Amino acid sequence: MAKAGMLGMGRCVPNKRVTNHDLEQFLDTSDEWIRTRTGIEERRFAEEMETSDMAFYAAVKALESAKVKAEEIDLILVATVTPDMPFPSVSSMVQHRLEAKNAAAMDISAACAGFIYGVATAQQFIETGAYKHVLVIGVEKLTKFVDMDDRNTAVLFGDGAGACVIVLYQKIKEF
Repeated sequence: MAKAGMLGMGRCVPNKRVTNHDLEQFLDTSDEWIRTRTGIEERRFAEEMETSDMAFYAAVKALESAKVKAEEIDLILVATVTPDMPFPSVSSMVQHRLEAKNAAAMDISAACAGFIYGVATAQQFIETGAYKHVLVIGVEKLTKFVDMDDRNTAVLFGDGAGACVIVLYQKIKEF
């Protein structure tokens, strides 16, 4: 049976770095309290970008890493619960910006499990022979929804994107 694997990966990490010490300035918290409970030392905020921007930049890097052209992509799966707007979907926006004219596009809304669901979905499409190249992107801009006055949630969430190209394992061995 054919097996799928990741050929290339990319990411987009926003420039604004928010450390635990930054949060101490306006929240009843401390670096020690956050680190011991979550392991988090800093998070990134995408003030200058939308969800689709981060997804696009991560996708470009994944395609470059995989040495795959946008027109070779058959399907774009974007896992997000923080789209720019209700429609068009983030996947469609990325498809347009990449000029991935041969790709279907679909968003997956599954919160924390979204990227894993995207990879599992891509795996099924690849292993059944339906598609040869699937671009999976996990992206969130959670800072637009997080209550920055609530230390229980403000310390947990940030923004960013990760992407990978899923192909048949045979292609990875040839790579």
